[in-house]
Amino acid sequence: MKTKLHHVRVNVSDLNRSIKWYEEVLGLKVTASWPPDKPNYVHFESEAGATFAIMEEKEDKVPSNGRFNFTVKNVEKLWESLKDKVDVVEELFDTPYGTTKFTIRDLDGNELGFVKE
Repeated sequence: MKTKLHHVRVNVSDLNRSIKWYEEVLGLKVTASWPPDKPNYVHFESEAGATFAIMEEKEDKVPSNGRFNFTVKNVEKLWESLKDKVDVVEELFDTPYGTTKFTIRDLDGNELGFVKE
């Protein structure tokens, strides 16, 4: 079976707080939310590939705490703009597989990696 990744969703504890963080800290833009009357799910604009989404889960459900890597054109510039504003997991470094990346945590502990395109 061949597949194409459609979207990736991470769980968050407070949707509005997380939307604000993703928009203000990372510069992402919400493009859709569901359900219309009381959203608990949003996805963000993406250039290509899979869409990135967040969903508010009930308090008794543990957030996803996965790691999600995004390719960016200027990883060094992004690192300089974020490093003092976020919880850093891995500082900017050259990987053994030939690229440069860094990893941070969002408000719920989900790890977000940014990899040089």
